[in-house]
Amino acid sequence: MLKVVPDPPHTPHSLEDTLIQATDYALCAATVMHQALLLQPKSPASILMMTSMHELETLRALLESALVQVQMPAEPRTLH
Repeated sequence: MLKVVPDPPHTPHSLEDTLIQATDYALCAATVMHQALLLQPKSPASILMMTSMHELETLRALLESALVQVQMPAEPRTLH
C-alpha cells in the first residue's frame, strides 16, 4: 500500500534553514486563515480565526527575529 503523504526527507538542516522553513509554514497558515475569514466573515468561528491569525503573525515575527540573530556574524571577543 502506498502512503498518501510521503515521509519528510531525512536530510539534516541548519538552524537557519529550519527557521526559514518554519517562517514559510507560518506564512502559509496565516494566508489560509485570511482566506477563511474572507469566505466566512460572519461565522461564529471568525473570532477564533482572527485570534489565530494574530498568533501566527506573532509567531512569524519571533521566527524572523531569531533568523536575524542566526544570520548576524558573531561579535569578535577580546582576548585577555
